[in-house]
Amino acid sequence: MKLKLFKSDGTETGEYAVENFPSLENGKGSDALRQVILAVRANQRQGNASTKLRSEVSGSGKKIFRQKGLGVGRAGDKRAPQRRGGGIVFGPRPRSYSQKLNKKVRRLAFQRALIDQADAENLLVIEDFDLNEPKTKQLDGILNKIVPESSKLLLVSDSHKENINLAGRNLPYATLSSAPDLGPLDLVQAGKIIFSIKGIEVLLEKLGNL
Repeated sequence: MKLKLFKSDGTETGEYAVENFPSLENGKGSDALRQVILAVRANQRQGNASTKLRSEVSGSGKKIFRQKGLGVGRAGDKRAPQRRGGGIVFGPRPRSYSQKLNKKVRRLAFQRALIDQADAENLLVIEDFDLNEPKTKQLDGILNKIVPESSKLLLVSDSHKENINLAGRNLPYATLSSAPDLGPLDLVQAGKIIFSIKGIEVLLEKLGNL
């Protein structure tokens, strides 16, 4: 796989040949990618929605009125679920929404996401993310050289330097990530992905060890 290569200052220098880039048959892994995305979003849910059962609602358990003689329906206490302010039947209770995924499914989903972005020509490579000083304007100028009118940029390295972290935190269109922490959902949500050479090497090594 050959990807466009840029210098640290944003000028294009040619192509970078990525060895051991994953390959899949057409369509293979799409279901795994969908499953992983659903699982990641499910795992982010707090699961703390809660309603009170009849036994948990505050109030007296005394019968509202006598059983017979009033010409109305027979009633128990005011905490009954059919009454306003009473308990809730089959309402939400605190629970875990977490889903377990096998390593092979996660690897397949990661490969599918990476291949889809490569096919869409959304993967780029920079020699290294490097700044002399932590200036947002300087990093913004470099990124605009690489991807003019960029939106939803993902910058991936093995580990970002302090100047890059400080300069990139004020860019609303760019997200910084390290290759070991990258997930399939991060790849799918990005418009363009810029890897450092070390970053893409670490990512491919991670794919082999998943």
